[in-house]
Amino acid sequence: MASSSGTSSGSSTLQSSGSEEDLQQVIDQRKQKRMLSNRESARRSRMRKQKHLDDLMAQVAHLRKENNQILTSINITTQHYLTIEAENSVLRAQMEELSHRLQSLNEIINCLNPGNNAFETEDSQINTDSFINPWNLMYLNQPIMASADIFQY
Repeated sequence: MASSSGTSSGSSTLQSSGSEEDLQQVIDQRKQKRMLSNRESARRSRMRKQKHLDDLMAQVAHLRKENNQILTSINITTQHYLTIEAENSVLRAQMEELSHRLQSLNEIINCLNPGNNAFETEDSQINTDSFINPWNLMYLNQPIMASADIFQY
């Protein structure tokens, strides 16, 4: 009987140690599976972060390019503005000069008119005897013309 109980207790120990080993193997397999899963998850996370970083770098490059284009456009527009402003200043100076010349010529014509008083305004009516004076006839028939070409050097 002792042998049967010895065998029985021996097989029970073997079964117990076998099931502990099986349990340990299952635990180890689960650990391995979890480690692989974690590694794969970490790899995917790194890939997502790298893709996000690449997207941000591409966006930075695009925005820098766009910024450079805008700055170039602003510089060109500013240059055009300065050029037009300079031309406008020249044209205003020419207009002032021509206005002064016209005013001087009108004053000369008013002085040459025999019936006109030096204090009369430009709105005064032409005297009937002024048609006899040849200076008045030229004044009435031909307007004074001024051209901006005289300022071209």
